[in-house]
Amino acid sequence: VKMASLSPSARRLQKELMSLVKEPPPGVVVDSNVAEQNLNVWTIQMKGADGTLYEGENFTLQFKFSSKYPFDSPEVTFVGTNIPVHPHVYSNGHICLSILTEDWSPALSVQSVCLSIISMLSSCKEKKTTPRQYVLCKNL
Repeated sequence: VKMASLSPSARRLQKELMSLVKEPPPGVVVDSNVAEQNLNVWTIQMKGADGTLYEGENFTLQFKFSSKYPFDSPEVTFVGTNIPVHPHVYSNGHICLSILTEDWSPALSVQSVCLSIISMLSSCKEKKTTPRQYVLCKNL
């Protein structure tokens, strides 16, 4: 794909994709072939960090980008059969993380979102969901 023919959003995504493939955060693997076929939907594999409750577990994240990216945040969800049991992850895979909503900034990137999710999982002390997920999410 020629960079010149891409929209500003697609150029930014292309650049982020190359950077993520070259220097992924620890435990993160992006399938660049899939992402290049459709720049608006990426599938990212994430391993639970060593020494955490999620050690040895593998998760799949789906990133969906609108044409307004990076001014609009990506929609990021856990997909597949292994969705982490975590107070900030809904059973449908949706993630309650402020940088994906009101704290999003165009200065953030896919890489910084991955690092935030790794950090969120790594700091968890107990695998559980909360019945008040929606309320909790809104109050963060």
